[in-house]
Amino acid sequence: MQKERLSRWAVMTAAVSVLTVSAQASAYKLPEQSTRSVGLSAAYVAGTVSADTSYYNPANMGWMDERQAIEGALTLIYLPKVNFEGSAYGMPADAQSRSEDFLVPTLHYVGPQFGNWRFGFSVVAPGGLSKRWKEQPQRSTAEEFTLAIVEANPTVSYTFNEQWSIGAGFRAVYTDGTVRAYGENAQGMFLYAQNMEGDSFDFGYNLALSFRPQKETILSVTYRSNVDLTVEGTAKGGGPAVGTAWFDTDADVEVPLPATLALAASHDFGRVKLEVVYERTFWSEYEDLDFNFDDARVENSLLGRAKDKDWDDTNTIRIGLTWHVDEKWDMLFGYAWDETPIPEKTIGFELPDADAQIFSVGSVIRIGEQWEAGFALLYDKKDSRDVSAAKNENRIDGTFDKGGAYLATVGIGYRF
Repeated sequence: MQKERLSRWAVMTAAVSVLTVSAQASAYKLPEQSTRSVGLSAAYVAGTVSADTSYYNPANMGWMDERQAIEGALTLIYLPKVNFEGSAYGMPADAQSRSEDFLVPTLHYVGPQFGNWRFGFSVVAPGGLSKRWKEQPQRSTAEEFTLAIVEANPTVSYTFNEQWSIGAGFRAVYTDGTVRAYGENAQGMFLYAQNMEGDSFDFGYNLALSFRPQKETILSVTYRSNVDLTVEGTAKGGGPAVGTAWFDTDADVEVPLPATLALAASHDFGRVKLEVVYERTFWSEYEDLDFNFDDARVENSLLGRAKDKDWDDTNTIRIGLTWHVDEKWDMLFGYAWDETPIPEKTIGFELPDADAQIFSVGSVIRIGEQWEAGFALLYDKKDSRDVSAAKNENRIDGTFDKGGAYLATVGIGYRF
């Protein structure tokens, strides 16, 4: 395990991004983890029907047919350039970030029934981020910030009857990140150069409850616990602005992968199934970013000082519509409105987030009695965001626009 450290500004960068490719939900959370969830803008909790039920709502596993189910998907995530016009840290700062793209695989499985019990397993990427800038002053905090998160989630359900079912799961989360920063002043004088690489294993849980008052209607509540990402590694860096000589020391930092509560209702009208989800994400767990260093010189320098984050809890409304075209073919449509948790006073270049609207479409085709294949497209449209230096602790004054995310997913499923 290794960490190479960034400067004072890079320190902020690290915490902000500790969780996938975010990209499209608020901050660095990624809720879309299967073909159907992408096609429905993650309005897919109460009405789950396939192997991805193991992740989105394990309580529903007992109401699936008795066959085992497995599905895999591959999602291409494209993050376009973020445009900034204005100033930062007292310097002109008009610039564009680099565009980013990733391939993210996911896997879901639901096993056979054992009386009222059923077991499932999912491997997903629940959060993450990558943002890179090549101009100053952005480069001083976010020359590169890349974070990958992988979660293994074994789950279990117990079905009481045709109306009530519960589920639970265990979250094993692996995090790997890289942060790089290079600082220089307006005259091009070197201030610092620091890099960081680190990883961690951390754990949490998830719970689910479903009530089916009639065959066509399901009401569900799911809760995914907070997971503190306790990244550890080695920090290297230095320079005149850091306040210490060049250093190479063990270091650690803790940031939250926030808890999420979802309330969902799904109703099948026959040819059309509609689902509405209210989602509350508890970002307020992220109060500050505080790196700890074994080297006391660094611990007492600019790098060792805690940085305010003061993120806010957020609300998301999701609406998904599944059109049963015929016995073999479903069309998927989704929309979501998503708040950003990042207040104006602590927003920075490592994660220039804003409120967003999400639009999606997809299709699933059943092939015979056992196979199905699907694809889905999603567009995350970020609002423009004005930031005032009078309110921003990083002295950013200007406008962020463009950015957002595009997702394209293909998947295949098998029942046996």
